[in-house]
Amino acid sequence: MRPAGLNPRLYAFLLDWVVRLAVIYGVAVVAEFLGGLGTAVWLILIFLLEWFYPVAFELLPSGATPGKRVFGLKVVMDNGLPVTVAASVTRNLLRFADFLPFMYGFAIVTMLTRRDCKRLGDVAAATLVVHDSRATGRPPLQDVAPLPPVRPLTPSTQAALVALAVRAPRLTAERLDELAAMAAAVSNDAGRSGRDVTLRVLGVGHWILGRRP
Repeated sequence: MRPAGLNPRLYAFLLDWVVRLAVIYGVAVVAEFLGGLGTAVWLILIFLLEWFYPVAFELLPSGATPGKRVFGLKVVMDNGLPVTVAASVTRNLLRFADFLPFMYGFAIVTMLTRRDCKRLGDVAAATLVVHDSRATGRPPLQDVAPLPPVRPLTPSTQAALVALAVRAPRLTAERLDELAAMAAAVSNDAGRSGRDVTLRVLGVGHWILGRRP
């Protein structure tokens, strides 16, 4: 799992904020025609959106709000399992603490000083916001089968393939395919590119690392 840093989480938060504002504005327009009842419904909606909008989406299979899905993020437990109801509620109710002293000051400080980029709510709930490899199109590591090279490799080539295999989870699908195509000769795929070629090249890297079947 690769924890998401401050920038993508900020962008996801801002997008979710825009979505909530759009819903609130749309309901406010309708509420104008319903008088006191409309106002009551509008106020209840604001409360629900503020506190339970993230919870409702985090408990879906995607584990992400619309903003997080756009930026390829999701919320999971520390052990990588889907987030639980209690954990999701805890991390979101504690946003008031992260907001202090103003404009999420505590959240920003803790995220910048922790290697796992957790805010206070994540620490209390034992949750992580991570990059979702499925959202970025990276090949899952379980799809990579160790593959012996088709020809002897120089030490420098071996080192490059090992570096590629190790860095693969942190690269975009496009960049990973591009780098794998440059080394495609090691899997007898010279001149070709694509997901299958990438998986075979990564397989050679895993083979060099000793991850044999």
